[in-house]
Amino acid sequence: MSDRILLAHGSGGTLAHRLVEERFVKPLLNPVLSKLDDAAVVDFAGRLAFTTDSYVVNPIFFPGGDIGRLAICGTTNDLAMSGARPVYLSLSFIIEEGFLLTDIDRIISSIRETTEEAEVKIVTGDTKVVDRGSADKVYINTAGIGVVPEGVSLSGRNAQPGDKVLLSGPIGDHGIAVMSKREGLDFSTKVESDCAPLCEMVAAMIAASPKIHCLRDPTRGGLATTLNELASQSNVRIVIEEERIPVRDEVLAACEMLGFDPLYVANEGKLVALVPASDAERVLAAMRKSKYGKEAVLIGEVKEGSSRVVMKTSLGTSRLIDMLTGDLLPRIC
Repeated sequence: MSDRILLAHGSGGTLAHRLVEERFVKPLLNPVLSKLDDAAVVDFAGRLAFTTDSYVVNPIFFPGGDIGRLAICGTTNDLAMSGARPVYLSLSFIIEEGFLLTDIDRIISSIRETTEEAEVKIVTGDTKVVDRGSADKVYINTAGIGVVPEGVSLSGRNAQPGDKVLLSGPIGDHGIAVMSKREGLDFSTKVESDCAPLCEMVAAMIAASPKIHCLRDPTRGGLATTLNELASQSNVRIVIEEERIPVRDEVLAACEMLGFDPLYVANEGKLVALVPASDAERVLAAMRKSKYGKEAVLIGEVKEGSSRVVMKTSLGTSRLIDMLTGDLLPRIC
């Protein structure tokens, strides 16, 4: 059993210390984390953004990513959507007895690579071990802190009539990648998750225009739910055009086979921006210079009216887009 997690790894004794030091601290080492104090003491200047999230995706390894990369991307992206530059993260694991230590190593390796890409540091963390059958392999919780630049004020409440709606690329990749792995579905073309840290692209967007009103990453509930949230927060009507919304052919085919609408399928490396019309082209150009925004497009406009989302279809009709009800894809993040 030496190749697997034991209940003793959660005891706080020798095995627990060895697990933390060898498999968590050593690969993620930095001056703050190396102190191994009960709380990280760090320096800040300016306004702070703070967020937390938990990750229970099934399966934990999927095409284009894994639970480790997902945790870092999800938390840093939430900070970036507030205009913040992510700086520090916490990292906590809840591990089921019997989980392979090699899979821990694989997840931590992915976390290390993603934190380096996002230029953030993990400065504190925790591990807990639960009885076999009391969890499903491994769950991860993160919290993140970022610094918001002076003059930047992003909120779902800031949308204004006349704003343009920008989307950073094709939708639905993550949800279909996870579902295909979970259900053992094979497609002629491989579908991979879009899981990616968006902080660098967001910084470039803000540099192009500090007047951006709203940013949001359309994760659970997909693009449709995100747009409904923004419409509700700002009490505006958002009108989008079906023909402008990019969906990869293989994702569209999978959605048709599974009975899903791509508008409601989760993403983990995309963002929606509501931008004043005068700055839309400049922000769009900045997005397209990023490797995660090369396929960015303008998909609609904010209008006066009640809180709703309307889509102009390819047939020339209009369709009301509601928020997702129920759980289209459980345990997707």
